[in-house]
Amino acid sequence: MRIKGLEVQFQPEHTRAPGQLSSADDVDSFIDALLNGRHDRNCAVVYSLDRPTLPSGYRDHELAVGVDRIARTGALTLADDENLVSKGTVDRGIGEYMLLGHVREFMPGSEIPIENVRQAVKEFLENGGRLPTCIEWQEEEF
Repeated sequence: MRIKGLEVQFQPEHTRAPGQLSSADDVDSFIDALLNGRHDRNCAVVYSLDRPTLPSGYRDHELAVGVDRIARTGALTLADDENLVSKGTVDRGIGEYMLLGHVREFMPGSEIPIENVRQAVKEFLENGGRLPTCIEWQEEEF
């Protein structure tokens, strides 16, 4: 099976033309861009091109990825048939990340080491947009 890849949105130009990820190296570059970019762009939405769209043309899912360059942690949510969030080992309270200048909150207890974020996004790419199993997940409360 040939993987079509991922679409990402975290830069203003992505609202017109989303970024594309098609390899593990692309995922690393994407996470590095979030870590090293502007503080108001440390969160992204990711869509698998391998999953079908709804009859409306919208995607049937959304993976949100937030990273904290100082703590070297991040958090993930996957919204599809259910809303799941990464299950972290550290609880620093509500994780606030910025998606194109807008606050995106992740529930307490959802932050994981940055390397686990990388691994989960790579798995999301490689498995065609299915839930990554390399990390633990929990139901999102909000």
